[in-house]
Amino acid sequence: MRLLAAGRLAIGASALLAPRRAGRALGLDVEGNAQLPYLARLAGARDMALAYGTLRSDGQAQHHWLVAALASDTADALSGLAGGISGYLPKRAAVVTTASGAAAAALGALALRMR
Repeated sequence: MRLLAAGRLAIGASALLAPRRAGRALGLDVEGNAQLPYLARLAGARDMALAYGTLRSDGQAQHHWLVAALASDTADALSGLAGGISGYLPKRAAVVTTASGAAAAALGALALRMR
């Protein structure tokens, strides 16, 4: 759980502080999308809030934060998949975003199960 939260903090901070670099790492078209920094910062703030809530809570409240994070990661994976199928994400971006969302969701499900 702490490892997942630490990763979420790192990813969130990179999206907030260097949104174009974070977008490039995901295979997104950074130059062709002027709104990307805004959207990356939204996602970064979300990830940092989920990590903070998970780390600073306990008991039932922590369970709720983990469920929220799992839902968010699942939505990320499904969004990457939809982008790949529909063709609005480049193939590399679709694979990276789907795989990273699915991996985070799997780790989140494991964290919930181990609680």
